[in-house]
Amino acid sequence: MKRSVLSATLGLTLAGALVALPVAAASAAPTASSGYAADANSGATYAGSAEEAANNQAFYQAVMASAKAKQAADPGLATVTVTYDTSGAPSFTSQIAQAAQIWNGSVHNVQLQEAVGGTGDFSYTEGDDSRGSYASTDGHGHGYIFIDHQQAQEYYSLRIVAHETGHVLGLPDDYSGPCSELMSGHGPGTSCTNAYPDANESGQVDYLWANGVDQVN
Repeated sequence: MKRSVLSATLGLTLAGALVALPVAAASAAPTASSGYAADANSGATYAGSAEEAANNQAFYQAVMASAKAKQAADPGLATVTVTYDTSGAPSFTSQIAQAAQIWNGSVHNVQLQEAVGGTGDFSYTEGDDSRGSYASTDGHGHGYIFIDHQQAQEYYSLRIVAHETGHVLGLPDDYSGPCSELMSGHGPGTSCTNAYPDANESGQVDYLWANGVDQVN
């Protein structure tokens, strides 16, 4: 489920995942395979790469930057609302809405909400890519989640969307984890249909977003 790419000018190195950028950003194709990489035969044996981890972290940092701006405008803000745009992924609007509901019911310090007017902190887009689904950022505070059509047919599409959204909230991949762990991605195989984060994953997100953005350096 996750593969992200950073612009050559980006020097950030973090470890989480997400941010928003217009669909046009899809031209900056990712280079590292991810949690829902197309080479599913590698399954749980795929451990990810340093570049992928850095890209995921940069994506998360971009979203956090947007959250900081919101908190600056409202210093008393305790729960940050992260907005997303679905106009680039019309085939997956239902899964995106369900994934947002899942996360909103699993965490307390951050909530996901569809943007009004076509702009958000990050966006979803879809298409065909031999590298599978991923999250990507241009390094300038914008990012998107790409959902690959073929992969969404092979794996449970709601799990793919929920997993990639987990990167937006700061969670890294853990391909060797069990099906009960959302961020294990494609590791458990095509039979895994769990789209919910486990207690540890939910707790980690709440920690990262405690009191808005207090945990961010």
